Amino acid sequence: MFGRWLGNRTNRAQRTSPLAAVTVPPSAGVLSCRVLDPVNEPVRGAEFAVSDAMGRKVVSGGTDPFGSFMAAVPAGDYRLAVSAEGYAPFRGSATVTESGHAPLGDVTLQVAPPPQLPQPGDWEIEPMHSSIAFTARHIGLARIHGRFNTFAGALRVAERIEQSAMHVVIDASSIDTNVKMRDDHLRSADFLDVERFPTLEFYSERFVHKGGSRWAITGALSLHGVTRTVTLDAEYLGLGNGMEGETRAACRATVELHRDDFTVSWQTMLARGIAVVGSSVRIDLDVQIVPKD
Repeated sequence: MFGRWLGNRTNRAQRTSPLAAVTVPPSAGVLSCRVLDPVNEPVRGAEFAVSDAMGRKVVSGGTDPFGSFMAAVPAGDYRLAVSAEGYAPFRGSATVTESGHAPLGDVTLQVAPPPQLPQPGDWEIEPMHSSIAFTARHIGLARIHGRFNTFAGALRVAERIEQSAMHVVIDASSIDTNVKMRDDHLRSADFLDVERFPTLEFYSERFVHKGGSRWAITGALSLHGVTRTVTLDAEYLGLGNGMEGETRAACRATVELHRDDFTVSWQTMLARGIAVVGSSVRIDLDVQIVPKD
């Protein structure tokens, strides 16, 4: 049985499907769909999430190279959300019966308009609504999650965004993993050596549009007395207004750093055969900027 769908959907004549041969528990059924773009090409890697009537996520994943997905779920009513880079999100609903197959046909995603870019001029990071976090592997097992609590940054937006410039300064001593003993050790000469290298700095004059809301921001990162070229994988989230009506822009960005590139080798520990932290550290930035006064 088809549920009621919200959005653009194309129903096509049903054809014999290999789904008929799928074995599922007696109390379950199969939900399937194909995701297409406006010219009927499959959208590979589109993300989907299936939630029950209470809003609890039941299953999620991505479409295959042909834009299709299939999931076995308990009989019941479901909501489906489909999203893909550069497209407007799609939401719909369906009913799955016991031992039944709910083929939802072809869902066509519409191209999303690009988010409005910030106006040319000087902007600065608004620290109250921004974060710089990191994740590292601890002794090859659990992950350590931390953040830098003190940082500042400026962005000069050019008429052509690609010619913009960014400068971010991070207080190395503000590192925080929520464990004082560990944080003191991370500040020591074994690790960041904050007395000799009090800041981390990133400077970029290269912004490359990768399509949709994705950007690559390449620049020089100075850490532990060493400067290397790194590229941030950034997602621009668009413009909004703060509580006092001020204009602000937001983006998320990630980059993976290899500690040996910055001579953060922690030889004291390694000499004792203890691989305290993995070879790479993931940095996650969630940033809001406001016009500079």
